[in-house]
Amino acid sequence: MGQGPLGPNSNAVTGAAGRWTDRLLSGAAVCGMALLAAAVLLGVITRAFGDPLIWTDEAARFLMIWTACIGWMTATRRRSHIRIRFFYDKFPAAWRRLLESVIQLAIALFGLLLIWHGAELVRRNLEMEATTIPISMSFIYAPIVLAGLIAAAQAAAAVTQALARRGPTA
Repeated sequence: MGQGPLGPNSNAVTGAAGRWTDRLLSGAAVCGMALLAAAVLLGVITRAFGDPLIWTDEAARFLMIWTACIGWMTATRRRSHIRIRFFYDKFPAAWRRLLESVIQLAIALFGLLLIWHGAELVRRNLEMEATTIPISMSFIYAPIVLAGLIAAAQAAAAVTQALARRGPTA
């Protein structure tokens, strides 16, 4: 994590909601990885014995998408995505807070667009069922909505913090 634009190890969404979200994401990541490993291992073992389970590949695909999105949400919460600060660091300190606010507003907008378009993908696929497992194909698009929600909330809180002049600018 390190020194961020909002201060050392800053995490914009804090308090009970932030702690609850972090715990939920950590638990979901562990469950997702365990289930993904189990599905892949089960598929490999049943193929080795010449009687493959047809649902393991599709289950692994669903679990991979969910686990990747949970990782994305976790990185968003921890503010650990890669940031290229070359131009940011060229700005005078007085301008960095405003620049950070603009960046975070763009991220919030991106999150809102993910919610909007992700919800549409979920809606369009509600009636479609997966090929080998009895689950709606909308389930594969649902984490997009959740990731958008986390990104928008985190960015909105970061803008509020940046404008409130909490912590050093960079």
